[in-house]
Amino acid sequence: MTSKDLKNNFFQYFKAKKHAIIGSASLIPENDPSVLFITAGMQPLVPYLMGEKHPEGKRLANFQKCMRTDDIDEIGDTTHHTFFEMLGNWSLGDYFKEDTIKFSLEFLVGILKLNKNKLGISIFAGNDDVPEYDQESEEFWLDLGIPQEKICKVKDNWWGPAGETGPCGPDTEVFYWTGEGEAPAKFNEDDEGWVEIWNNVLMEYNKTADGKFIPLEQKNVDTGMGLERTLAVLNSMDDNYMTDLFLPIIQKIEDLSEKKYADDKKSFRIVADHIRSAVFILGDPCNIAPGNKDQGYVLRRLIRRAIRFAKQLGIENKFTTKLAKVVIKNYQTDYKELFDNEEFILEQLNQEESKFSKTLSKGLKEFEKFISQDALNEEAAFILFTTYGFPIEMTLEMAEEKGIKLDKKKYEEAFNKHQELSRTASAGKFKGGLADDGEMAKKFHTATHLLHQALRDVLGDHVQQKGSNINEQRLRFDFTHPEKMTDEEKTKVEEIVNQQIELDLPVLCEEMSVAQAKEQGAIGLFDKKYGEMVKVYKVGKFSQEICGGPHVKSTAELGHFKIKKEQSSSAGIRRIKAILE
Repeated sequence: MTSKDLKNNFFQYFKAKKHAIIGSASLIPENDPSVLFITAGMQPLVPYLMGEKHPEGKRLANFQKCMRTDDIDEIGDTTHHTFFEMLGNWSLGDYFKEDTIKFSLEFLVGILKLNKNKLGISIFAGNDDVPEYDQESEEFWLDLGIPQEKICKVKDNWWGPAGETGPCGPDTEVFYWTGEGEAPAKFNEDDEGWVEIWNNVLMEYNKTADGKFIPLEQKNVDTGMGLERTLAVLNSMDDNYMTDLFLPIIQKIEDLSEKKYADDKKSFRIVADHIRSAVFILGDPCNIAPGNKDQGYVLRRLIRRAIRFAKQLGIENKFTTKLAKVVIKNYQTDYKELFDNEEFILEQLNQEESKFSKTLSKGLKEFEKFISQDALNEEAAFILFTTYGFPIEMTLEMAEEKGIKLDKKKYEEAFNKHQELSRTASAGKFKGGLADDGEMAKKFHTATHLLHQALRDVLGDHVQQKGSNINEQRLRFDFTHPEKMTDEEKTKVEEIVNQQIELDLPVLCEEMSVAQAKEQGAIGLFDKKYGEMVKVYKVGKFSQEICGGPHVKSTAELGHFKIKKEQSSSAGIRRIKAILE
């Protein structure tokens, strides 16, 4: 089965179950300062899981671009990836445990034709916070013919909340036997022969600020199925890199290196994974470029790590763009943004490869010198970074390959003390602030609409939002503009925004089709994730923008708007940081 077949089967099945098909959101969180990338399919939908009405209804399905770099050291095995696609179906206060369990089994066995006898199920066993085990889910699985011995109770089968408080609940996972011979009579998730292919998250509680778990009025279902892993299972493969998602990239690396995949699978996998991830970050509408902080730092780390392992395969230079073209061709049907941003992707990869390749050889010689002199210490690691661009993780990896035993924690702490570059590079866990609907977040969110329109009024209609980031203290807004704003332009933008605040304009929401929104002149970057029906927020007659919320009811609630900083974000992208006083 091809990846296209799997996606088509998934969407056709859930369309028949009355689900609206929505597109993937950006890889960059729209208004979430707690994480650098979208790491799970549920993240862009959190406002709707928390009770906000979705314009497409209560049943949704999609495949979402995701990025996780917290387990980057695991890349090189058969199943781990930094970028991956997550298939998911959602119930926003509609169906619950019985139906989602029925849907998952029906799709896996009835549509994908997996062997029911090779399925294993895990359910929530209860924990200190919620001691009752999930008996309902167990009974639903038993009613569908899953034997008791194939159902395992697990304490860790619990999701959320995303922050300190909010929706959360048990989950029930589906595993498939991929080991040798017949599936064991009893399911044990610790046996590596069992591979997880589906997860049903059952949000039935709300965690309060005082740590209590209260039953939710709106019970939600959030499911996830990793495309890469499931595709390998369906094709009886024990290596995700042999599926059609990776095989063209692997074959191109073979051509460039004049080596076979079997010669050095780890290096092949790292290069293929990291270049694929880099292409998707660069191809995102937010136009992230390699840099020394936040998403740019993660991107630079991926590219440079790919270059180092390509060098081990004998590939010296000018290879990243060649692999990128293969990735773009492989994915452009589902992700048109890769085709639209191809020039930017190739330009940034070429620049970063040229920059790093010039210093890599010198840096490796310097590294060997430190090793031979037994002088690889804090100062040496810092020199390797500042002079040769070696991230601390890369220095540690190379040292471990040489058999020198290092205190990884000590080196990381020392390095972070100097540069604080990787403070959020793991970007894999929710730590609060996700889809924050606090009062200040609502004010800043509404203020971005006023700022967006004011920038277009002052600078021109070429201005388009390229990302935003909001916390309780300030808003950050990225937009297209070729040059630094003058003091006069910044002052004029401030004046326009504050004029709209003083006018006490109402903030109203209307639901309409994407076509109607565009016909009315609504603007917005993140419309793709909402599907055919969208919410358009109108601020008086001044601004109308496609958005998911949350917002205040009137501009008078905002206070005084002030720009604190205007700077470059990347090539052709400017960034404004502003506050409300």
